[in-house]
Amino acid sequence: MNSETKTVRMTAEEAAQYEVFKAKQARKAAAEKARKDREIYSGMVDDQVNQALPVLQNLSGNISEVKARILDDFKAILDMKADVLKLTKEDQRSHTFTTSDGLKRITIGRRCCDGWKDTVNDGVAIVKEACLALIKDDTTRALVNQMMRLLARDAAGNLKASKALQLRKLANELDNERLNEGITIIEEAYIPTLTKSFIYAEYKDERTGAWKSVPLGMTEA
Repeated sequence: MNSETKTVRMTAEEAAQYEVFKAKQARKAAAEKARKDREIYSGMVDDQVNQALPVLQNLSGNISEVKARILDDFKAILDMKADVLKLTKEDQRSHTFTTSDGLKRITIGRRCCDGWKDTVNDGVAIVKEACLALIKDDTTRALVNQMMRLLARDAAGNLKASKALQLRKLANELDNERLNEGITIIEEAYIPTLTKSFIYAEYKDERTGAWKSVPLGMTEA
């Protein structure tokens, strides 16, 4: 069967209209393809998330169970440690246990996070005001500068308790009622909180002798 090629004659105006039509059809086809691609992508996301989430939930549950069991197993050892070494358990927030051969160790504990009531800002303002009023010579200026550094906040705008609570010792040298009032407000505003218990497991590398951590988190594994 012979195929015939037909030539269509168009005016310049008709040719321009035809090109506009073709461009419009191309845009329409591209938009439809993009829509279908988005649907396919969305479906892939749904499928993968639905598959992954139960696995991760199961893993989380297993981690929680193992963690609870490990902490419970070490509770008797902690009680005995306090009795044998005559320690107050509350005074120590972390404990490291190393095997007799020095090749394995586990650390359990909780971290203390700084926390403050809003009144800490009033205490800081009073201390700064009182300090500036106490500058009389180079000695008092140096002491005041030390106290100001203790009140300096970190990059995140947080007051460091380990520094702020040292103010009392320096203030004793100045013996000022207003200064002591501000420091008392700061001390009373301190509300530390403890994190959840953590567990670190480590072992010594046989070749290098360096301690290596057992990865227990999704990031470290």
